Amino acid sequence: MASPSPAGMLFENVFIGLGSNLGGREHHLRLAREKLRSHPEIELRQQSSLYRTAPVGVLDQPEFLNQVIEIATRLTPQALLHTLLQIERELGRVRDKKWGPRTIDLDILAFDQRRINTTELVVPHPEIRRRRFVLAPWAEIAPDFRPPESGQTVAELFASCNDKSAVHV
Repeated sequence: MASPSPAGMLFENVFIGLGSNLGGREHHLRLAREKLRSHPEIELRQQSSLYRTAPVGVLDQPEFLNQVIEIATRLTPQALLHTLLQIERELGRVRDKKWGPRTIDLDILAFDQRRINTTELVVPHPEIRRRRFVLAPWAEIAPDFRPPESGQTVAELFASCNDKSAVHV
């Protein structure tokens, strides 16, 4: 839920999924968090542990490191999306193959309790229920959060997830 900032402007709480499976994976995740933390309109609230996870979609690629963070921001959803895409470009992300290897992947999982469905952005992220590699770290930091339209908490979504792929801290 939105909370007032010291200046009186409303912050909205946002959950972002981070992933990397190329190069210095931990380094890429750390740099992405640092870039978000240094943005004047973003405050990093909490971060999960790093989880080693099997790839999804394209299986013939390196193992991922995944994480979920919670931020507070005054940015609009579209402005945040553009910020995330810019960070991905700065960290060498190349989008040449769907579900292919990547230096960094930054996905908006939930933007407070907003429901967004544009050609550019769908929130809550449509694949949440099927992604154990997102639900495990998210349940670590916000087990009681209820993504819009889910009817369940993150912990309940994780417990009922049909994806049985390996996820290790």
